[in-house]
Amino acid sequence: MHGTFTVVFDACVLYPALLRNVLLQLATTELFRARWTDRIHDEWTRALRASIPDITGEQVARLRHLMNAAVPDCLVTGYQPLMNGLSLPDEDDRHVLAAAIRCRAEVIVTSNLHDFPDQVLAPLGVRAERPDEFVLHLIDLSHAAVCLAIKTVRGRLTKPSYSAHELLDRLRDQGLVGSASRLRQHARML
Repeated sequence: MHGTFTVVFDACVLYPALLRNVLLQLATTELFRARWTDRIHDEWTRALRASIPDITGEQVARLRHLMNAAVPDCLVTGYQPLMNGLSLPDEDDRHVLAAAIRCRAEVIVTSNLHDFPDQVLAPLGVRAERPDEFVLHLIDLSHAAVCLAIKTVRGRLTKPSYSAHELLDRLRDQGLVGSASRLRQHARML
């Protein structure tokens, strides 16, 4: 399936560290192809720098580099000319939709569904999904692959470390309510 099912991650789902960590680990599976743009990077890292004023430019650049290196061919380019023909409730989101069109993504993973109305996206062959809905679909495709990804994330979290149930509680608190609930059935795999 990898290479045929493509998604674009909006900046709002890359900003929260745990959600970003989970989505990027899932992006290393064969379940889908993740894409984003340098402009999307700019948006979420601006929010990061505002919330953590002492983070350095070098740390942010390293984080961007590591993300890009973890997901081959993740950066969408050449989308800018498509922006002019698009109309969204927030004009500043046109770049996300343009990137989705450019890379033939079927889904934009975003927490801001109201910014990407179905009546605009559907004729373009794109839909917007909240992260929870997206992860639930992945669990339906392969709960084993999702569990392995969550287990890998859990293994990286050492300060503090989390039990499987504690990590699922954190994911629930970050909006992955249905996904955390469904994954509790497989907690032994996490």
